[in-house]
Amino acid sequence: MLRQDSQDTEAPLFGEDPDPTGHRKNKIRHPMATFFHLFFRTCAILVYLLCDIFSSSFIACMVTIILLLSCDFWTVKNVSGRLLVGLRWWNQVDEDGKSRWVFESRKVQSRKAASAAESRVFWLGLIVCPMFWVIFVFSTIFSLRIKWLGVVIMGLVLQWANLYGYVKCKMGGKNNLRDVARTYLGVQIFKQAIGKAEGP
Repeated sequence: MLRQDSQDTEAPLFGEDPDPTGHRKNKIRHPMATFFHLFFRTCAILVYLLCDIFSSSFIACMVTIILLLSCDFWTVKNVSGRLLVGLRWWNQVDEDGKSRWVFESRKVQSRKAASAAESRVFWLGLIVCPMFWVIFVFSTIFSLRIKWLGVVIMGLVLQWANLYGYVKCKMGGKNNLRDVARTYLGVQIFKQAIGKAEGP
């Protein structure tokens, strides 16, 4: 169990990779999942950027962006994460009303055999697109386009929720993210100290 506002559980490992030998490590084995992993999120960004050019109706643009963001959230959470990197997460409410976050990952040997190309596409899309929504939040505030604030905040929340869920899955669902960050910084400082000690 993780200590958060709700209880977190690391569920049992799931699924076997159909090609455990990893002969096709750098090939895209799930082209449809890979395409739709990027399609909805990219379209939502493009519609937001270009909506003033193609339509004067704020409502039509807002509904289109929200539909694209919702399709993206569902696709990434339920399809592309499972197929491309062997990870999945969800929230369930027990009979006593307690909320539990469940993080699953495919068996380690199967995950290593997963396509490296698909994994790169998955993580690149998952990390880069939320950064656009962060920029949109600040640009909306500074340009005083307040009517768009709800839309960009929704984009940010939906995309960061998926990013957070998959980072927790990747870390095994057990580690506190602050501890991981501290460990990473400690390793980087140690490497720099060793590099300076060896010197020219």
